[in-house]
Amino acid sequence: MSEQRRFFSHETLERNVGWLIIATIAAISVAGLVQIVPLFFQHSTTEPSPGVVPYSALRLAGRDIYQREGCVGCHSQQIRTLRSEVERYGPYSLAGESVFDHPFLWGSKRTGPDLARVGGKYSDAWHQIHLNNPRDVVPESNMPAYPWLAKNAADANTIQSHMVAMRRLGVPYTDDDIANAPKELEGKTELDALVAYLQGLGINRRYIIVDEVVAK
Repeated sequence: MSEQRRFFSHETLERNVGWLIIATIAAISVAGLVQIVPLFFQHSTTEPSPGVVPYSALRLAGRDIYQREGCVGCHSQQIRTLRSEVERYGPYSLAGESVFDHPFLWGSKRTGPDLARVGGKYSDAWHQIHLNNPRDVVPESNMPAYPWLAKNAADANTIQSHMVAMRRLGVPYTDDDIANAPKELEGKTELDALVAYLQGLGINRRYIIVDEVVAK
């Protein structure tokens, strides 16, 4: 007499594709929740890192241009804890550095270098030349040129509505910040806005680490 098979067994899953799919989804869902849910209650992931403040109106406009032009498709903004990355790009990224980012621009591809710590690495003039024609400063670059940025005025008409939307998502913009936003963009080009955005990336962590080293 053959041994009676139990319904909930490995053999049942191996012989029944439907049950295998259901069990796989259940296992992944539980494992995902165990990893993700606690992050919503950790201060290191829900509160800004030291020195991280909301984007100014000019930098926020530059961030919009960064997204519009597809820069995130070739540049990541997430330095991993690998030694090779830290030595090349700078201190590894922390979750608290991105609490005001909606959406996140961590990226997943590096046709160009990671930009998480590019702020202050080059002068404004260097960025302006680079964006106008990358080959002028990096001859081997395959990055496209963006000459129109210097000709287009920064969009001061929609910046207030954008900041209001960001405030609803939890970014602590004040009424004064929003009221003064159009004035901050007066006379500025899209190139100015994008350079301002790039020049602020990652400077908080770099300066804090330098201060700690000096203090020691």
